[in-house]
Order: sequence, then structure tokens, then C-alpha cells
Amino acid sequence: MNDRESATMRAVVAHGAGDLRLEERPIPVPGPGEVAVDIRYGGICGSDLHYWRHGAVGEFRLREPLVLGHEIVGRVREAGPGTQAPPPGTPVAVHPLASCGRCRQCLSGRHNTCLDTGYLGSAARNPHVQGGFADVLVVPAERVLPLPEGLDLRLAAVAEPAAVAWHAVRQAGEVRGKRVLVTGAGPIGCLVVAALRAAGAAEITVTDVHEAPLAVAKQVGATSAVRVDAGDGLDQLAADLAIESSGNPAGLRTCMYGVDRGGLVVGLGLLPPGDTPVAANALITRELRLVGSFRFDTELIEVLPALADGRLPAEPVVTSVLPVAHMQEAFELAADPARSCKVLLDFGEPGVA
Repeated sequence: MNDRESATMRAVVAHGAGDLRLEERPIPVPGPGEVAVDIRYGGICGSDLHYWRHGAVGEFRLREPLVLGHEIVGRVREAGPGTQAPPPGTPVAVHPLASCGRCRQCLSGRHNTCLDTGYLGSAARNPHVQGGFADVLVVPAERVLPLPEGLDLRLAAVAEPAAVAWHAVRQAGEVRGKRVLVTGAGPIGCLVVAALRAAGAAEITVTDVHEAPLAVAKQVGATSAVRVDAGDGLDQLAADLAIESSGNPAGLRTCMYGVDRGGLVVGLGLLPPGDTPVAANALITRELRLVGSFRFDTELIEVLPALADGRLPAEPVVTSVLPVAHMQEAFELAADPARSCKVLLDFGEPGVA
């Protein structure tokens, strides 16, 4: 056995509800058309928390051990044989989506709603798509995006959720000069606020049930922050549009009554599986428009320069960075919105203990 075959790395692996392990695994080697990336930071997402807590995200249940993580940045380690790629050491973000490129959705330019998609750190398929919370990740070369000059890896770690937010704002259409309501001030909600600010929204009202995330929302551009109890609404706000990012049915209700008649509601936060009650009469009699927003496609390419030049003021969203050896503490912190917004796992520089 040679040194390459015997080398191992660390990986954060979910085995079931409440069963999260830091394991040693073989370091993967890139083949033709692939690139290996030394991961530096990984952002803990709500889906990672669900796999850790419940062993499932909605209907996607763990059927085998799953390396978590899809919000990842690092440096190019090596390229596979004959592969065009940035040189080793280049700082990069990784696009987590693999679309089929053949279905009617892909052919119409909607890769994020591909009929046969794969996403890093997801149990939607079996075998699962292993994620990026590992020292080294191998992906197709086209999914490795060099960072713009001046964008550090720590800030770039929010690029993936920022692309989700950027896509939601795009689904809303022209927002310049408009009054916007955002329900939920978690990491995605705060990044929606930042994206709205970058797009020129005039007023941005944000709601949440905790004070700490509302404070972050104000730092990234909210003009008004409202603490609400579950079920409370802002029926007199009459916003031009609303973006629901809490994933709570009460938040959707707040959006539907918080926009003016004829207003637009963008559903971004994933609601519980199954049917969710909706105020359908309000949708009809108030002539509302309700559209969905799911993940992103090319928005990741657009978000990186926006982070680099400061148009997207996302720095306050990262509230904690913990070494991967403290992953349990990091996951517990990320699961407590009263104490954190975005929590990053730090895998350290390659070769440094």
C-alpha cells in the first residue's frame, strides 16, 4: 500500500438521529475531469441540523452514513489527469448542485429544479450524495469557482446561502424603491435582507421571535426589526412584497396579510412535509401572487463578486467559527437561534494539526 492509499482525512458523518461522528476516511483522489479541494470552512445549514437531530430532512431519511455539508470553501489541492483547473492553492467555492443537463427543466435553464438532481450532503438519493464537511472533497471541475481578488475564505463561506437569498430576490422581480417584508431572521433571512439592500429596496421590515437574529438583520440592512409571537401578523404594513424565510406556516400567514392587496409573496423557507394550511381566501380576495424559490443556479457566480466588493454586506451573518474537532458544540450552537446566526466549521490549513 502506498502513502496515498493509506492517507486519511477527517469527515463529519451523520449515522442517524442524534448520532454525529467525526470519522477518519481515505483521502479521495480526483479522476479525469475532477478536482480535489482542501476544505477550509463549512457553514452549518438547517438541513445539516435536521439530519443530526432527526435523521431526516422532510421525506429524505438517512439510509446509510452521510457526510454532511454543502456550504464549503477551500483551496485547490490537485486536478485529475488531463483536467483543466485552477492551479493548486487557488481559493475556491464549490457549487453543490449536480443537475442532469438533459431533462426539460435543465433544457429550459432551470437547473435548480432538475428532475434528477444531486446535492452535496443530501439523502434524497440512495446511495446518498456525500457532502463536503471533510478535509478533502473531490468534485467535477466545472463546479469549482475561483474566488475574486480580495474575497477571503471566511466571508466566502456564506456564498452558498447568499446565492439562495439572491435567487429569492430575483424571483421577486424588480425591488428597487419598494417596501419589503421578510419573515424569519435566520441566516437565510438575514442574507435575503442583504440581497434586498444590494438590489435597492427602500424599506425592509424583518420579523423573528428572537432578539439576536433581529440585531444581525439590522446590521445587514433592515430598516425595521419586529419581534413577534407565533401567529402574530403585521396586517397594516401593506408592503409591496414579502419573502417568507422562516419555514413556519405562521410566517407565511404574516406575509400574506403583511403585503398590500395585489402584492407578491415569495415562499423561500421550506415548510414541514405534507400539506400546509394556507389562507386561500386571502390569496383570492386580495389578488395576491404567490411564487416559490428553491435553491439557486448561476446566482453563486454572481454572489462571489458582490461579497468581494461589499455590495452584499454579509460579514455580520457569521457569528461563530469553531474547529471541526468541536463539531458537537458547533452544531448545538447553530441549532440555537438565540445565540447564533451562521456557524462555521474550521478544518484548518492543510497539513496543520
